[in-house]
Amino acid sequence: MIITIDGVAGSGKTTLAQFFYTQFTGQQSQQAGTSAINVVHMDDLYDGWNDALGDKLTSKLQEIVAAHKSHREYRTQAYDWVNNCLGAELVIAPTDVLILEGVGSGQRSIRDEVASKIWIDVEPIVGLRRVLARDGAGIEAEMIAFSELQHVHFLKEGTRDAAEFHVNGHY
Repeated sequence: MIITIDGVAGSGKTTLAQFFYTQFTGQQSQQAGTSAINVVHMDDLYDGWNDALGDKLTSKLQEIVAAHKSHREYRTQAYDWVNNCLGAELVIAPTDVLILEGVGSGQRSIRDEVASKIWIDVEPIVGLRRVLARDGAGIEAEMIAFSELQHVHFLKEGTRDAAEFHVNGHY
């Protein structure tokens, strides 16, 4: 099973994915022989600021979904945001539940393979403020540009309207 959690940067996607992961693994420890879960963050799959939501992300998502469906391991390089280059190897082990979380995770190219699509609603300015509070004002220019990029991406992809579940990101 594949679940996507999408929404603007700073909306709470990672927090929700971590909640699901914790809940699932807590149940798993209580029941012998249950399935495994994996969370993949789009931040690890982006190709830097300028090409974060481009064709490379789409290709990687398609490859990850294909590997998941065939119960194969998937390997790629995670993006190193400190050094602005590809970094350490990212290995995505085969699991029964795969959560893809982050801006761009709910794109059209993989929707038919996804069991559940979640959208977190929050105004982009609120998300921007949260990201800057979390990651520092040093990325403000990049985040403002990324905010426009994600806006265009969501319009093109129809991501919000395609989600079956909408979560209020105002907490």
